[in-house]
Amino acid sequence: MLDHKIETLLSVVEHQNFTKAAQSLSMTQPAVSHHIRQLEEEIGAPLFVRGKSGLKLTSKGEIVVKYARRMKSLTTKMQLELENSEKHISVLRVGITHTSESNLTAAALAKYSSQHSGIRIILFTDTINNLYDMLENYEIDLAIVDGALNNPHFSSMILDTDYLMCIMSNSNSLAKKGVVTLNELKKQKMILRTPSSATRILLESALESNNESTANFNITLEVDNIATIKDLIRKNLGVSILPRSACMDELKKGKLTALPIENLSMVRETKIVYNKDFSHLDVLNEMMKIYRNSEF
Repeated sequence: MLDHKIETLLSVVEHQNFTKAAQSLSMTQPAVSHHIRQLEEEIGAPLFVRGKSGLKLTSKGEIVVKYARRMKSLTTKMQLELENSEKHISVLRVGITHTSESNLTAAALAKYSSQHSGIRIILFTDTINNLYDMLENYEIDLAIVDGALNNPHFSSMILDTDYLMCIMSNSNSLAKKGVVTLNELKKQKMILRTPSSATRILLESALESNNESTANFNITLEVDNIATIKDLIRKNLGVSILPRSACMDELKKGKLTALPIENLSMVRETKIVYNKDFSHLDVLNEMMKIYRNSEF
């Protein structure tokens, strides 16, 4: 039901080439050019300019593509809901950050799905910024993220309150202590999340409030994947600063040690974020109940 001209536009943007877009759509190149000209006439402005590196969207073209993607996502969602209405099945598309993937969130979602035979959950894992883009474009229904929410287009519910701790191997010399000082931490090899992660940003902010910086620490490795960091820590190749919830399974099984860091307050909220027109708040409430009452 999506306008063919919109499909053509999105294909041209994807392939950055009229001929390749035509091939992917099983159309002729003149037909693709005709669709783009029609759109430009409707909008009253060019969508592309040709540069040395190929096609580039104009400023108005970027706006059109932004909403074209949203239109395609909404059309796909409508078609899914129409199909599911006949099968009595509902699909819920949930985006989670890498940190949420490593804690109890995925398990709680799986438990919710298993208790509701008519609901199928599709999980997407990405960075918080990409998840917000997907949510705004209706490519996902919910996003489970860490940190502050600054987008006025969304609503949110607090799922959990978490805090960062120093995570280390049980054989680390500091493991028997009750708390780690910043001076002790400076003597350790550190494996941290990448600078763009919410975990790293919170750590940097906490250090700054103590007139400190990660530049004063021995950072030997930066890794985006939480599971990889935990594996390296278990091998005693360094310590890290991670959310306690992301290490809950290992802590319960005695595979890792978590200690607070003296004078550093690193509390953060995990939130379920959704568009303001999301109408299934009963689903969110039940998910939150399962998350808070479950033991995995």
